Amino acid sequence: MLAALLLLLAAGGTARPQSAPPALGLQQQGAQAGPSPSTPAPSAPPAREENPGLINEMGKLFDKLPSILPPIKSPSETMDDLSRLAKPSTMVSGRVICPVSANGAPDCKQAADQLCQGKGYKEGKSLNADSAEKCSAKVLIPGRQRKPDDCRTDTFVTSALCQN
Repeated sequence: MLAALLLLLAAGGTARPQSAPPALGLQQQGAQAGPSPSTPAPSAPPAREENPGLINEMGKLFDKLPSILPPIKSPSETMDDLSRLAKPSTMVSGRVICPVSANGAPDCKQAADQLCQGKGYKEGKSLNADSAEKCSAKVLIPGRQRKPDDCRTDTFVTSALCQN
């Protein structure tokens, strides 16, 4: 096991030359304080070397993140937006049948409006609905075969959110 570890460490990669340690505020006597005229001053940081991999791709994502996210609003702007969205409303309970629309589905918006209008509001939105099967008295006759049109399912709005 120790031999395998030594092989891994030895084959770990090529050694890189170390640069000279930085001078601790001391300059040699012949050194100039500013950059020499023959060496151009770096105007921009050197470009990052492309290294395909997960960490590099995550770095790119974080670089783009500020442009993807919406701007952060102040608390007062957020409260203004919420007050514009929120309308005064009240939840009411009752039981109003949803009429059948032209396509055969129950129209519970109309039933919610009726429930709210019965409580003195202008319109409503259905919060809770209930269904019940309603059958004709023919179903109760002993020995009679049940037919498809003997029963129907009625849907009721039982609670709604009402607004003025």
